[in-house]
Amino acid sequence: MRRKEMVAMLLAGGQGSRLGVLTSNKAKPAVPFGGKYRIIDFAMSNCVNSGIDTVGVLTQYQPLKLNKHIGIGVPWDLDRRTGGVAVLAPHMKTENGEWYTGTADAIYQNLDFIDQYHPEYVLVLGGDHIYKMNYADMLDFHKANNCDVSIAALTVPIEEASRFGVMNVHDDNRIYEFEEKPPNPKSNFINMGIYIFRWELLRDALERDNKIHPDSDFGKHVLPMMLNEGRRMFAYEFEGYWRDVGTIESYWLANMDLIQTVPDFNLYESFDKIYTYSDHQPPLFTGANTEVKASIISEGCEVLGKVYNSLLGPDVIVEEGAIVSDSILMEGCYVGKGTVIERCIIDTDTTIGDGAHLGVGENVSNVYNPKIYDTGITVIGEASTIPDKVRVGKNCVIFGKTEPSDYPDAALESGQSIVKKINANGVRA
Repeated sequence: MRRKEMVAMLLAGGQGSRLGVLTSNKAKPAVPFGGKYRIIDFAMSNCVNSGIDTVGVLTQYQPLKLNKHIGIGVPWDLDRRTGGVAVLAPHMKTENGEWYTGTADAIYQNLDFIDQYHPEYVLVLGGDHIYKMNYADMLDFHKANNCDVSIAALTVPIEEASRFGVMNVHDDNRIYEFEEKPPNPKSNFINMGIYIFRWELLRDALERDNKIHPDSDFGKHVLPMMLNEGRRMFAYEFEGYWRDVGTIESYWLANMDLIQTVPDFNLYESFDKIYTYSDHQPPLFTGANTEVKASIISEGCEVLGKVYNSLLGPDVIVEEGAIVSDSILMEGCYVGKGTVIERCIIDTDTTIGDGAHLGVGENVSNVYNPKIYDTGITVIGEASTIPDKVRVGKNCVIFGKTEPSDYPDAALESGQSIVKKINANGVRA
């Protein structure tokens, strides 16, 4: 097989548990974003826009929707005979099989896939961040500094640094210290989870580390090991827009960034486009009394009410008299007549009856899971049903087909949950 200079390995198997019910039936990279896209589209599009034509997508948790979305890679021009996109699930090696147990272990289990292309370099990246980056520029930096490893890095507020791998560097950006999620970080220069390795060195490191750590991880094991061995490891400083959408609030904020008058992250530039799978939809329809301000409305929508500061995915219907504000409604949602929705995230194919009011009341943290639902955002899981004329507070979670009898006095108070649906793993969302 013809040699490739660089192969990309896209880690897309994470559960994304901090996104709560949004990832109960799908992997985090498959979560819709920005109306018509999914989170993985940004890393996939970056690869294509950087001239990378061979991408391995490593899936694990709830992969069905992700696999269907990627298909054979047509939207990203990755439907190729040599290279293209390959979905790489954990495969049987022993009688019991083996799951991916760490980020580096996932690459280790796919050595044969990479070896067939005989690459000089391997790009490893996550599929769960929102950003645009030209990986070809990073490769030029890697070559210019004769790197063994280059790590994309970003400066964040110091109070956020403990959530990431933190690097300390010399004036030339050579890394001399690496700390994985330290409680008291020494700097705010963080690892973005985007790496370029010399393949022969990475292959050797993965094989050696696998004998020591069956849960081999880049941040915890492989990178510190290579640094301690004196490998040339440099930080490639990135100054553009980048968001980790790993929490309900960060996901909501990143979507809201798209509808600013001058957005920090622009989906409408003629260069570095973001590509996605999209079947053909009819045009948007608006009624005589429709009012839409500062919003993204996808194709196939029917808006007869009012929409403010919100994002609507394809095929959303907003009936007459309804008001949607500061909210995200994913594909196929229905909003009944006279219903008011404020600061909510509503997953695909959800039906909300007439005269309901969602997102009202005090900002009380969710009793069921206060660490996930504590910023005033109410979240409705996919394919849920909410009956007519109910009142739902802030930080509420609803998942499943609910009935009027589920709402005492026709209300669900702030911080309460109705979770009737169980995901494919038998776990309540």
